[in-house]
Amino acid sequence: MLEYIYQWIENIAFYLVIVVAVMHMIPGESYKKYIRFFIGLILILMLSGPIFKIFGMSDFPGEEYQKRLEEIEEVTIFGE
Repeated sequence: MLEYIYQWIENIAFYLVIVVAVMHMIPGESYKKYIRFFIGLILILMLSGPIFKIFGMSDFPGEEYQKRLEEIEEVTIFGE
């Protein structure tokens, strides 16, 4: 459990470093509010990870996405 918490904090710290770098590269003020909005949404998902794990939905957003992606790939490859 302690390893999970350490990894969770490490992921959030890495994300925040990347966010700061991206925010400094944006040339104008007009797009910053939109980028902050999406950054906030992603941060909320990252912070809610332990809550998902407590309720038994450990990889809830990523797991469902992966299943749908595999279904789309099967249909595309086999042409069904």
